[in-house]
Amino acid sequence: MMNRREFLSLGGAAALAAACGPLATKKDKAASDPGSMEYRINPVNGDKISLIGFGCMRWPMVKGPDGKDVIDQEAVNEMVDYALANGINYFDTSPVYLQGQSEAAAGAALSRHPRESYYLATKLSNFSDHSAQASIEMYRESFRQLRTDYFDYYLLHSIGRGGSRAFMSRYAENGLLDFLRKEKAAGRIRNLGFSFHGARSEFDYFMELFDRGELLWDFCQIEMNYVDWKHADGVRNVNADYLYEQLDRRGIPIVIMEPLLGGRLARVPAGILRQMKEREPDSSAAAWAFRFCGSYPRVLCILSGMTDMDPLVENVNTFSHFRPLDQSQRDFLEDMAVEMMEKYPLVNCTDCKYCMPCPWGIDIPGVFQHYNRCITEGSYASSASQKDYHRLKRAYLVSYDRAVERIRQADHCISCGECLSHCPQSIAIPAQLRRIAKYVESLKQDTL
Repeated sequence: MMNRREFLSLGGAAALAAACGPLATKKDKAASDPGSMEYRINPVNGDKISLIGFGCMRWPMVKGPDGKDVIDQEAVNEMVDYALANGINYFDTSPVYLQGQSEAAAGAALSRHPRESYYLATKLSNFSDHSAQASIEMYRESFRQLRTDYFDYYLLHSIGRGGSRAFMSRYAENGLLDFLRKEKAAGRIRNLGFSFHGARSEFDYFMELFDRGELLWDFCQIEMNYVDWKHADGVRNVNADYLYEQLDRRGIPIVIMEPLLGGRLARVPAGILRQMKEREPDSSAAAWAFRFCGSYPRVLCILSGMTDMDPLVENVNTFSHFRPLDQSQRDFLEDMAVEMMEKYPLVNCTDCKYCMPCPWGIDIPGVFQHYNRCITEGSYASSASQKDYHRLKRAYLVSYDRAVERIRQADHCISCGECLSHCPQSIAIPAQLRRIAKYVESLKQDTL
C-alpha cells in the first residue's frame, strides 16, 4: 500500500502551465460562418478548444413507453451535429447526469463522428459507493457508454463536498489516485482534473497540496458567473473571483460550469434586462453572462447545458462573434448582481437535479424553478396591498399546479434532510421548501 503522499501525487502536466501565462485565444473556421468560432489554446498540450462547450446535464427529455422521462436521442443527435458543424468541440458529461442516462446519449450521438473531431470530458462520480471495485467499474462503464477508448479530460467529481476527509476516502485511501495515474500513463486519460464545490478552506487545502507538488492537476472546473463572482450563495460556496485568482496564479486551465446560474442569468428580471438593452440593444441576457466568463484569459472552456436548438443557435452566434467585456461593462454586471441580490428573493437552485429523486416524491427543482421564474417574470404577489394582487395570486397558484403535480409540491416535504448532502449549492432545501409552502398557503388563505 502506498503512503498518503504517494497517493496524492498525480504527476500531472499542469505545473508546466504556470510558465506559459494565460490561455491563448484563437479564431478558427466554423461551418456556417467561416473564420468565426472562438477557441482557446491549452498551454499544457496545445489542445484547441471551443470557448463554448456543450454541457450534457440538460439533454432534452420525452416520456418513454412506461411514462418515465427518457432522453430524446433524435433531438440530441441533431444538436450534436449542429454543434460540431459550427465549431463546438468540447462535450462534458457524467455517469450521474439525468438519472444515469447522459453518457449513453452522448456516446450514441458523438460516436457518429470522427473521434478526433471532439474533446470528451466525463467524471468519476462515486458519491454513493466509493469502494475501489465500484469506482473502477464506474470508470470502465463510462468507456462503454461513451463508445471511446480514451478520455480527453477526466474529472474527480465535486471535490470539496465533505472536505479533505471525503476526498481521502473517495480517491486516496482506496487506491484510485494510483489507478488513475496509471491510466493516464497508458493514454486512456489525457488530462486529469477535478470539479469543485465546497468551502474556501477546502479549496485552500487542495491548492496547498498542489504547491507542495503532492497534487498536480491538468485543469480545474469551477462555478463562475457574474453573480457568483463576488456574491456566491449558500453556506459553503466560494466567490468565483477567489477561485479564479488562485488557479490563475498557479497556471491551471479553468473550465467554467453554471455560467448562467442554472438559466437564471438568461431569464433576468425585466428591470435588469431593460438596463442591459439600453447599453446593448442587440445583446441577450445570456450573451452578457457568457461574455463575462469569456473575458478572463485563464478560462479554457465555458460549459452550457442546452436543452434545445434555440439556445444552441444563440450560443453559437455569441461565440462566433465573441466580444470580451471591458472593465466598465464588468462593473455594470456587478451592479446588476447586487440589484438582483437585493430586490429578488430567488432560491439559488441551478436545476442540476442532484437532489433527485426525493424519497417522498417532492419535485424539488420543479418547485424552485417555478418560484424563481415567477419572481423573474414579475408574476409574484408580494403583498395583499399590491396592485393587481388578486391577478398575480391566481396566476401563481394556477401556474404552480400546472408546473408541479400537487402531490409533489413543497407542502409534502417532511424535512427528512436526505437532499442536503447532495446539493452542490449548499441550499437549505427543506427550509426553502417550507418557506415556499408557507407562501403558497398564505396566498390561498389571503393572509399575505
